[in-house]
Amino acid sequence: MDDFTDAQAIAAIERITRGNFRLLERLFPQITVLIDVSWLLRRGDETDQEWAMTHATFFNSRHVPMSASKGTELLFGVQFPDGSKASTGSITSPFMPEDPTYRPDPPVLYLQNRGGGGGGDELGGSGTIWMWPLPPAGDLRLVAQWTDMGISESSITLDGTQLREAAAGAQKYWPEGAPA
Repeated sequence: MDDFTDAQAIAAIERITRGNFRLLERLFPQITVLIDVSWLLRRGDETDQEWAMTHATFFNSRHVPMSASKGTELLFGVQFPDGSKASTGSITSPFMPEDPTYRPDPPVLYLQNRGGGGGGDELGGSGTIWMWPLPPAGDLRLVAQWTDMGISESSITLDGTQLREAAAGAQKYWPEGAPA
């Protein structure tokens, strides 16, 4: 079953890097936490015109759930046990493949959308959240909000200690100092 887990990890990273294997080789040793997320909106009592506006907002930018108004798009945030915070709304892309020494200022939370679809009375999408660096031990608050879709801020608490324990068991794919 180890091969299945390894294949899932590589597939998730490949989605984030959009198949850029050179970037994948540089990025893989740095990756600490990936969280797959999915969302589904169901039509309520909206009129056809209101549902059409919801549909247009949902697919505003090539199936990426965004908004013309900054801060009203789909946002995720994290608060680490030490009080530091990161938000998907604060970074366009943490990747700069033209500079192999580049490292974003931590902490980073980045949402890579994988697209969406829908029709009739449902709209759905998915993405992967990349969190870096590995959070410290203790409670980690993960927050979601999508003002355009009427979703107010809500959160769950994750155990940073469990994330650290899982990371400690991660297998290295390339030895330190191996050529990329």
